[in-house]
Amino acid sequence: MSVEVRHVPAGRAAALDRADETVDRLLDAGREPGAVLVLTVGAAHPWQQHELSFGEERYWAQLTEGGDVFYADAELARPVRRPVVVLVVNGGSAARAAAAYAKALRHAEELLVVCGGTDPAVAGASLAAAGAPAPRVLPA
Repeated sequence: MSVEVRHVPAGRAAALDRADETVDRLLDAGREPGAVLVLTVGAAHPWQQHELSFGEERYWAQLTEGGDVFYADAELARPVRRPVVVLVVNGGSAARAAAAYAKALRHAEELLVVCGGTDPAVAGASLAAAGAPAPRVLPA
C-alpha cells in the first residue's frame, strides 16, 4: 500500500498554524485522534511542550496508549506508525528537513502531510529518493 503525500506550503513562522489547521480538518473529516502523529523539524509544538511538563514518563505513555494526537520531534526514534503523519517544517537546516521527510514517510501508513518547506521540489526530491510519490501541493 502506498502513502499519499500532500504538501501545504507555508513559511517557517506559519508552519505550525498550518499544521494545526490540517489536524483540525483531519479530525473534522472523521479521523480518530489516535490515528495522527505530528512531527516537528524545528522547535517543539506547544502541545508537546505542555505534555512534557507533566514528565517524560507520562508523555511517552500517551504514545503507547495511542488515543490522542501525538506530538514529537521529527527525530523520533521510537518505532511508531500511524495512519496519518503531519510533518511541520518550522525550522532546522535543509538537510534536517530532507531527512525528516523520509523518516516521516516511514511513520505514515496512509497519508503524509508536509506543512511548510516553501520549496515543494525539496520535498519531492527527498520523498522520491525514499520511494514516495511526488507531493500533491494544496492551496495555501
